[in-house]
Amino acid sequence: MPAPHTPSPVTTRLFLQRFSATRRGARLARLLAGLQLAEWGHPRGADDHDAVTIVVAELAANAVLHGRVPGRDFALSLRYDQALGVIRIEVSDTHSARPVLVVPASDEDHGRGLILVDALATRWGVHDRVGPGKTVWAECALSTAAGWSGG
Repeated sequence: MPAPHTPSPVTTRLFLQRFSATRRGARLARLLAGLQLAEWGHPRGADDHDAVTIVVAELAANAVLHGRVPGRDFALSLRYDQALGVIRIEVSDTHSARPVLVVPASDEDHGRGLILVDALATRWGVHDRVGPGKTVWAECALSTAAGWSGG
């Protein structure tokens, strides 16, 4: 008689949401990502929480400012792999232009978003998606272990 199967604990959590490609949509993406992180055990004010929400904010802002196609939304995906201690952030939009990391002149007041993403994420990149557009992704390694509390 075979031994009973003991299910292994689920260590990957997922958050998916579409947002309007507006400043308000980008702000809402950042706020909801922060709430989800807190629910996953990484409270506001912790280094991990702040790093991930900054990356979400920058990628969402880029989707709104540079990836916006009138009448189209952008999508945010957070995938928390608790076993690896990594959160993968994906922001998808319908514009074909790919972001490029550039260093702006010191007197420019914009253009530093991907520099922040590059500094805070372990790695990041861009890939095609099904349908028009692309997905910009970033992975952030978490420094603190957290128990899952729901969601």
